[in-house]
Amino acid sequence: MPTRIPALFVSHGAPSILLDESPTRSFLQQLGRTVGRPKGIVCISAHWGTAAPQVTLHPQPATLYDFGGFPEELYQRTYPAPGDPTLAQQVLTLLRADGVPAEPNPSRGLDHGVWVPLMLSYPAADVPVVQLSVQPDAGPEQHLAIGRALRSLPDEGILILASGAATHNLRDFSRYPLLSPPVPYAREFADWLKDAVLQGRTDELLQYRQRAPHARLNHPTPEHFLPLFVALGAGGAGRILHDAYTYGVLSMAAFAWQ
Repeated sequence: MPTRIPALFVSHGAPSILLDESPTRSFLQQLGRTVGRPKGIVCISAHWGTAAPQVTLHPQPATLYDFGGFPEELYQRTYPAPGDPTLAQQVLTLLRADGVPAEPNPSRGLDHGVWVPLMLSYPAADVPVVQLSVQPDAGPEQHLAIGRALRSLPDEGILILASGAATHNLRDFSRYPLLSPPVPYAREFADWLKDAVLQGRTDELLQYRQRAPHARLNHPTPEHFLPLFVALGAGGAGRILHDAYTYGVLSMAAFAWQ
């Protein structure tokens, strides 16, 4: 049986992380070697929101350029990782068995929340990738339940990769240079988050809107934080893999649960 691999949450940042030198770019470039080569990847990205969970079935998903205003070079990049319809069906079966309604999506490609971090971590694009949507109108509890339904996958060598942002206030994004020190409101939220993950305070994390400092300022909308709960539900004890900031307001923290 394959060795159990951790469930991960990464902050994927702006697509230009592929071009700009930063501590997080270096971290993601090492991540694949740190984790090892999985049999497949199930990626939950903040950039695909649906009313109910959907799972990609396409055997060769397209690279989606779901962003604007970035250097032209980024629109020439492709990430030709194969899909895995068999793994997708397994994900659907596990979710439905736990009472989570889920549907296949036969045509969806991979958005930049998937392919940008994977291009750095697994640049050969030779590991099959299945994408799972988030439900922005559902709460953290549903996403925790999704992760718990999938917690057998890491035992089979499948990497659950939750891709979002530890903090995500884009209103202030353009006010600071790339490597600015963190603004206080982002640092205070990220410090609370790291402490809650390390101490396993799941109940507080589920209530982050009420319990975390500056929660609504750091996450005006929830979609970039919800993937974290899938990785949390799929794993065991949490640990910090990476801790850095970009543009002053974006915590690029990454976590593993095993």
